[in-house]
Amino acid sequence: MPDMKKFAVILAGSGVFDGAEIHEATLTLLAIKKLGADYEIFAPDIPQHHVVNHITGEEMHETRNVLVESARIARGNIKSLAKFDADQFDAVILPGGFGAAKNLCTWAFEGDDCTVNPDIEKAVKEMYAHRKPIGAMCIAPVILGKLFTGSNLTTGDDKASADFIKKMGSEYTKAIHGEVIIDKERKLFTTPCYMLDANIVQIEEGTGSLVKEMLKYM
Repeated sequence: MPDMKKFAVILAGSGVFDGAEIHEATLTLLAIKKLGADYEIFAPDIPQHHVVNHITGEEMHETRNVLVESARIARGNIKSLAKFDADQFDAVILPGGFGAAKNLCTWAFEGDDCTVNPDIEKAVKEMYAHRKPIGAMCIAPVILGKLFTGSNLTTGDDKASADFIKKMGSEYTKAIHGEVIIDKERKLFTTPCYMLDANIVQIEEGTGSLVKEMLKYM
C-alpha cells in the first residue's frame, strides 16, 4: 500500500529495569499493525548503562549492548539509530521502561542535569523539524521534556518526573489509563502506561490509544 503510514519505534534495550518495557514495546508494534500502518525498529548502538537481574532486582556484573538487547524484541529486524532517516517515516514512538531514562538519556541518575543520547536527540529533533508526530509512553516523556521547552506532557501521576518536566519549562497534565495527552502545536503525544499501577490489558489500551491519536495527525 503506497499510502501506508510508517512509524519508527525506538527501543532502549530489553527489560523494564534496564531496557525497554517489553509489554509496552510489543503492544505498540501490535497496535501499529492492527491500525493499518507499518513500522521499523531502531536502537542506539551503545553500551547499556547496567544489567539488572529481573528476578532479584540486583545489578549484575556484566555488560550488554542496547542495540543487541533490543534486537531480542525486534526478532533481529532492527537498525542502529545512527542510520535513522526522518524522511522515511511519518512518526516516531518511544516506549518506556527504565532504559529510556538510563540508556536513551541520563534522567534516572542525573535528574535535572540529565543529557540525552546524541542519536536520540538527532532523530527526535529531525522529526520535530518535519512537523511529524512524536509519541512517548511511561517514563520516556522526560526525554521530550528535556528537548522541547513549552510542551504539554504526561507521565500519569508521578511527582518526580512531573516536577522535572515543569522545571524544564513545560506543562504537566495528569492522565489515567488509556488517556493520551496531545500537544497539538508540537505534535507530541504522551500516555502513562506502567507509570500507573497497570495490567497488560490497560497497557494495550494505552499503546493503542497513542497510535490511534498519532495517526490522526499524519
